[in-house]
Amino acid sequence: MRKHNCLLFALLSILLTGFCADLAAQQTEPSPAELMQKINDLEHRFDELAKSIDDILWYQRAGDVAYIDKIYITGPPPARVKNPTAMGAGNPLKFYSYVFIPRWINPGDKYPLIVLPHGGVHADFTTYHTHIIRELMAQGYIVVAPEYRGSTGYGKSFWMKIDYGGLEIEDVKAARDHMVENYEMVDASRVGIIGWSHGGLIALMNVFNYPDAFNVCFAGVPVSDLIARMGYYDDEYRSLYSADYHLGKTAQEDVEEYRRRSPAWNAHKLKTPLLIHTNTNDDDVNVLEVEHLIKSLKAEGKKFEYEIFQDVEGGHSFDRIDTRTAKEIRLKIYRFLSKYLNPPRKLNSVSDIHKAAYRPQGN
Repeated sequence: MRKHNCLLFALLSILLTGFCADLAAQQTEPSPAELMQKINDLEHRFDELAKSIDDILWYQRAGDVAYIDKIYITGPPPARVKNPTAMGAGNPLKFYSYVFIPRWINPGDKYPLIVLPHGGVHADFTTYHTHIIRELMAQGYIVVAPEYRGSTGYGKSFWMKIDYGGLEIEDVKAARDHMVENYEMVDASRVGIIGWSHGGLIALMNVFNYPDAFNVCFAGVPVSDLIARMGYYDDEYRSLYSADYHLGKTAQEDVEEYRRRSPAWNAHKLKTPLLIHTNTNDDDVNVLEVEHLIKSLKAEGKKFEYEIFQDVEGGHSFDRIDTRTAKEIRLKIYRFLSKYLNPPRKLNSVSDIHKAAYRPQGN
């Protein structure tokens, strides 16, 4: 860890030195707008640095239980292109995905796949998920975690290619297809998708749009209704969506587009076994959003399972933290998934989860 800290400080010094040199090289004092632009650009550089450090930490925190790789694959072309006639303008978008394979499995056998998209309007798959990955490795799941368009840590250009609730879904589906087509140990008949928050939206929209590609879905505290969300959030948050590189319009200006990207307004498409969890004290995705999704699914006569937890500690992260309650709730998730994916091993108690999180997993 000390070595990693030294590397971090060295790289930060290089970035800051370059920033100061750019300012010093200017003939005139930069305007506030120019200075703010440079600071924003520097933030993307810091994100790239943080991503590099976190990639190292993945091997340190999960390398004893998983073979870890980071693959570079493609999704559909960007939603918006400045010059559609430029050379290569219509090329597929390239993006990274993490792959985790349990160290103890037999490469000659077949294993279930979990697709795990991260949350966030702009975020990435970080070691925040360490214990969840270790728990999935203990059960014998192969996991792919796509860094779909708009993810942080890959520079400003990639960040601005975000297509929230749109081509992000296609990127995640592309990651699923890549695993099925290129990893012989992946069982194409046992594929699940799980996600929390915006990752929950992506999971839902994938099973809505591609019901034959997934055998089961778990959506935790999922963003469910963008129209309602725009109503209870502030202008700063709304501006993320109406930016010209994003949706480009407010919900008021194009309510149909916001509906098209909202699970609650696509409930009629559900064909896949589904479990939904939400929490009444969620400080990010208001429970009313998820309740709208649940009511919509019921109105469409869909069969699914759900649980509305009452003021569980942790708020938005109530089932992803390391409290005993969170582990008990994750057991419910794993039991639901196992009914449809039949992993070679199962976690049957909080003690099993504890062992998965803290002990190397042998044969």
